Amino acid sequence: MQAETNISEGGTGEEPRVRAERQSQNLIEAFLASGLFFLLLPGTFLGVWNLIGISRRQTLSALSPAWLQAHGQAQIFGWVGSFILGIGFYSLTKMQNTRAFPVRKGWAAWGLWTAGVALRWLGGVTGWEWRWTLPASGLLELSGFLLFFLAVRSHRPSSRQSAKPTWMILVMLSTFVFLLTLAINAVELIQLARVGQTPALPHLLDLQLVTMAIWGVLVPTIWGFNARWLPIFAGFGQPRTRLLLTAYGVSLSGIVMVFFNWWGISAVAFVVAAALAIQGLRVWLPAVQPAKVHNIHPSFPHFLRIAYGWLLIASVLGCLAALEDRSGGLWGASRHALTVGFVAVMVFAIGQRVLPAFCGMRLLWSTELMFWSLALLNFGCLLRVSMEPLAYERDWQFAWRLLPVSAVIELTAVTIFALNLIGTLLQRPAHLRHSSDSTVARVD
Repeated sequence: MQAETNISEGGTGEEPRVRAERQSQNLIEAFLASGLFFLLLPGTFLGVWNLIGISRRQTLSALSPAWLQAHGQAQIFGWVGSFILGIGFYSLTKMQNTRAFPVRKGWAAWGLWTAGVALRWLGGVTGWEWRWTLPASGLLELSGFLLFFLAVRSHRPSSRQSAKPTWMILVMLSTFVFLLTLAINAVELIQLARVGQTPALPHLLDLQLVTMAIWGVLVPTIWGFNARWLPIFAGFGQPRTRLLLTAYGVSLSGIVMVFFNWWGISAVAFVVAAALAIQGLRVWLPAVQPAKVHNIHPSFPHFLRIAYGWLLIASVLGCLAALEDRSGGLWGASRHALTVGFVAVMVFAIGQRVLPAFCGMRLLWSTELMFWSLALLNFGCLLRVSMEPLAYERDWQFAWRLLPVSAVIELTAVTIFALNLIGTLLQRPAHLRHSSDSTVARVD
């Protein structure tokens, strides 16, 4: 069975090239659409609902751990994971000068991945037939990612090419860790279905897997694509290879320490990794050339720097949590600063810069919506991170009352971001606009 569509087949003219480009654009649009769905409904909306319930009862133990894990699964794998796979299928093949696009593997991976994430959320939230939905979800996610992994490996450069750039090394390493994380997740879900009493993984294991997914996959993947794109789009200096690779090595050592329950040492390792990455990417140094902000909001490079401030804040809060946390407030603030302050802010900023181009060279629907999505997201995150320790650890009543407000602000930001991307995707792609313009010109 033919696994790929090669544009060299069926002629060497322009039409096969356009057809292959459209196929890759359709696939990334599917990953973006499913990612936005998981971001809005199972992810953010469920997170707001969870936080309102916690604030009413003024205790973290008020809600089911399965609900909380389903929320995290939808955010990490459903939203960011779908974006990573979509961008990976599009950019890793394009940037390696290949003339083939893995169409069938791509759509099969999308179907398996989306079904797996949906089943994980359904089983965790409703408890419906969870003894088979949870293991099935883990196997589906693993199968979908394996297809992605094999497709990307089949498009790797030949050994005669020059050494791989830093960004590609980081993305490849994080891809291996992603595969390992999904494999462990699938095995543990099968074990949970055999002997567990509820559709929730043990608390310690869940924390370990979340740490592995964030510091082993999401954060270094962002570092890798930042190393590729920030010098081009934000005008930052070229990345320092040794510092970036050392940062990831230190991050991996922190993950290993987590599985030995050496949380204090691992927290210090993540602070060091964050500091090294900031220096390696030169994000807080003066830009060496003007940022390319045409058709996006000019605040773009400032939000990139703010995101790395959140990364450092998150890692420092992790150190404080290892020493002082009693009720989950410091750990929660650290995790929120990392997932929302760093990961989400970076996705909002970079995503609205590059995704319109990936999806048919479209223009961003609204630069003002881009600004407000980022501004509200940062404000909501600031309110959440500052109030969570005061509520959980000190039981301050005004902090409990402000936590739901922070969630609603973040939900508003997420909705604006989704609307801006949806409006962008609904516009005509460049090749259709150009074709229409040519037709009008011939008629005239």
